[in-house]
Amino acid sequence: MAQRIVETIVGRLITDEQFRTAFLAAPETTLGEMCDRGFELTRSEVAALVNTDPSLWAAAAERLDSRLQKATLINPTSSQKESEHHV
Repeated sequence: MAQRIVETIVGRLITDEQFRTAFLAAPETTLGEMCDRGFELTRSEVAALVNTDPSLWAAAAERLDSRLQKATLINPTSSQKESEHHV
């Protein structure tokens, strides 16, 4: 098990809003992209990350000091409203 890589991904899930959003929308795809960039994960590690209660990532992020977070300037709610408006 590449514990360091798992720790890196868990850290990103908690501190990187854009990464967390992508993961929650498509966990297997997001982890596949990480593997394509050289982050070697076993099938077991991928399954464990995918099967972890998704609310954990947002809950941990909310409790983390904002100075440790990588915020995104994209507001998914307003983007979604814009796309719904244009439909």
